[in-house]
Amino acid sequence: MSLDWIYYAISWILLTWHSAWDAIGVPVGAVIGTNWAWILAIIFLVVTVRVILFPVFVKQIKSQRAMQALQPKVKELQEKHKGDRETLQKEMMELYRKEKANPLMGCLPMFLQIPVFLGLFHTLKRLNPDNPGKTLYGWTVEQFNSASNASLFTAPISGKFGSTAEELSRLGANTGTVKVVAGILVLIMITTTYLTSRQMILKTGWAEDPQQRMVQRLMLYGIPLSLLVSGAIFPIGVIIYWVTNNLFTLGQQQWVLRKFPPLVPPKKNASPGKGPVQPAKTGGLLGRKTVQPAAKAPAAAPKVAGPKPGAKPVNPKKGAGRPAKRQG
Repeated sequence: MSLDWIYYAISWILLTWHSAWDAIGVPVGAVIGTNWAWILAIIFLVVTVRVILFPVFVKQIKSQRAMQALQPKVKELQEKHKGDRETLQKEMMELYRKEKANPLMGCLPMFLQIPVFLGLFHTLKRLNPDNPGKTLYGWTVEQFNSASNASLFTAPISGKFGSTAEELSRLGANTGTVKVVAGILVLIMITTTYLTSRQMILKTGWAEDPQQRMVQRLMLYGIPLSLLVSGAIFPIGVIIYWVTNNLFTLGQQQWVLRKFPPLVPPKKNASPGKGPVQPAKTGGLLGRKTVQPAAKAPAAAPKVAGPKPGAKPVNPKKGAGRPAKRQG
């Protein structure tokens, strides 16, 4: 199957943005060793693709919410069919079908961007002043020559960390400069790729479904580690695309997760509407609050009847212990 339609589409978007920045007045020549019109064209290629894929991203978030809501049922199935992996997989697939949830939906936006990545990789790989095919995919000779000489801090955007000295000499580039610029970009690419997956997992938590958990581990660890090796063959322009895409994803995910926070499952042994139980300071079992009985109020003193109005005051001490006077 021919992929020319992808190459034409990527070239058209790239050239359109370059023409737009050129018309605005962004310098076409190198400033600080950088051709900003071409760098911005690659960056806004990312913006164009992400805007087109935004509806898919919304479906991805909805699918992740559905998968999160199904976690209690998934856990029940795992307990019910413990040790019977085949039956467990059938039951979970039936559950996903019934609830219209797709565990692979989380990877769909990434898969849809693979053709864009391949198209840009193929296009930038052609940027060589000695390449006779300068008018392929809608490029004019002038545009091709301009892109072939485009650079980031004097490192050609078509150069790679793994490029040989002979390849870089044809581009008129310094080998050490290319390796430093490409190496730094590869490290940024690996770091931002890891952070995009970590951001989502920290907000939604690890999945209970083994299949989905495996996908999460692949996204978190597998892909960044693979970039440590494959990044050496990526042109600098492709790495710029990847880093920009990761930064766009980090911002977009942060906005969505703040606006639509993920479901938080209730904690075990927690009563709804009550805060955590505090341990008692003295007495009682650990983790329980001992209710101390209320102290009794002191008994009220008995009331003593006062003297009647007009009566002489009586001194209780006077005559105490003496016999009463006899009446004659």
